[in-house]
Amino acid sequence: MATGDVAGGEPPAAEGERDWSEMTPVCLAEAFSRLGLEDLWRGAMACCRAWRDAAASRPALFAALDLEPAFASVGADAAEWWTPAFQRRVDAMLRSASSLAAGELREVRVRHCSDDALAFAAERSPKLSILSIRSSPSVSDRSMFIVASSCHMLTELDISYCHEVSYKSLEMIGQNCRNLIVLKRNIFNWLDSSEHVGIVPDDYLRDCPQDGDREAIAISKFMQNLKHLVIRFSKLSVVGLNAISGGCKELEVLDLYGCANLTLRGIQQATSNMKNLKELEKPNFYIPRSSFHMGRYGHWQLYDERFQTNVFQI
Repeated sequence: MATGDVAGGEPPAAEGERDWSEMTPVCLAEAFSRLGLEDLWRGAMACCRAWRDAAASRPALFAALDLEPAFASVGADAAEWWTPAFQRRVDAMLRSASSLAAGELREVRVRHCSDDALAFAAERSPKLSILSIRSSPSVSDRSMFIVASSCHMLTELDISYCHEVSYKSLEMIGQNCRNLIVLKRNIFNWLDSSEHVGIVPDDYLRDCPQDGDREAIAISKFMQNLKHLVIRFSKLSVVGLNAISGGCKELEVLDLYGCANLTLRGIQQATSNMKNLKELEKPNFYIPRSSFHMGRYGHWQLYDERFQTNVFQI
C-alpha cells in the first residue's frame, strides 16, 4: 500500500485543497452566507443532507427570496410561466423559503405564485418588508387579507398584473401596514394587448380591473404615507387622480404611463399641489386610432392635446 493511502476510505485531500467534509455546520453556514440565491438553493442545499441541514440551521440565509433577476433575464413573459406546473414550482420555493427562514423572511420577489402559497408565507413572515408578486393570476383578496393582517412591517408592495386583487385589498393593506411607502399596481396594456397575445391567457387579458377610481380613492384614504406610486394603464379618471393628489401629500414619484382616461390639463391641475413630487411620468405614448371612438374626442387636435403625442401636428 502506498504511503498516504487509507484502506477502505477516500484518498487524503491533495496539498493545498480543503476537505469540506471536515467543516463544522457553523463553518458551513458561514460559507453559505457568501453564496448567491441560485448557488445556495441549487448548489449547497442540493449537495447532501448534511449541507442542507447546515444551511437550515441559519434562518438568516433565507431572509430574502428574490427570483426577479431570473425572470428579468429572459426579457419578456414566457407562455410556460402561465401554466399550473410553473406555478407549483414557484410555490414550492416560496413555501420552503418561508419555512426555512423561521420568521426572518424580509423580502419576497416572485411571480406566478398561488393564493395558498402566499398565505402560507405571509402567516410565517411577520418581518416581511418587501413583497413583489407581479403577474400572479391566482392571487386574490383572500391571501392579500392575510398579508395585511400578518405583515405589518411592509414598506414596499408590487401587485402589478394581479387582476384578482381588488380595491378591498388596498384598503386592508393601507389600514394595517402603516409603513408602506412604495406601491406598484400596473395592469396590462388594455389599449393594445398584441405583445401579450399567445403568452398571457386571453380571458385574463380581458378581465383587467375596471375600477381605477375606486382603487385610487382607497389609496388616497389609507396609504397617505406613500412616496412612490406606479399605476401604469390604470383606468382611473381625473376623479381618482384628484383623490390621490389630495390624500397622498408625501408622493415623490408618480407614474401614470398608459392612463388614457386622463387629460394633460387634468394631470397639471391635480398635481399642482403636490409639493414633494419630484418625478411624474405622464401617459405620453402613441395610441392607435382604432383604440378610440373619434366621436368622443372630436378632431385630431384634441387627440394630440389629450395624449400629448404631437404626431398629428405639422
